[in-house]
Amino acid sequence: MSDVSNRDEDIIRRIGELVTEERDLREQHEHRLTPMERQRIRDLEAALDQCWDLLRQRRAQEEFGKDPDTAQVRPAAQVEEYRQ
Repeated sequence: MSDVSNRDEDIIRRIGELVTEERDLREQHEHRLTPMERQRIRDLEAALDQCWDLLRQRRAQEEFGKDPDTAQVRPAAQVEEYRQ
């Protein structure tokens, strides 16, 4: 397996971890979230947006024959504006 695939798998693994944490937080406190928990969910959502964006960038770079390692994490404020 190539280094590129390993890095993509690391990003996908991180996405899974973030999704699990978000789901667990929502399920544990489904009735009412504290302000700190609501903030953590917003932070998780932003991190997920950044991970998905990075993965898309890497795949696009590779598709067009460029080095996927040139892809960089973009600011949360920038990727939050993208349509999913």
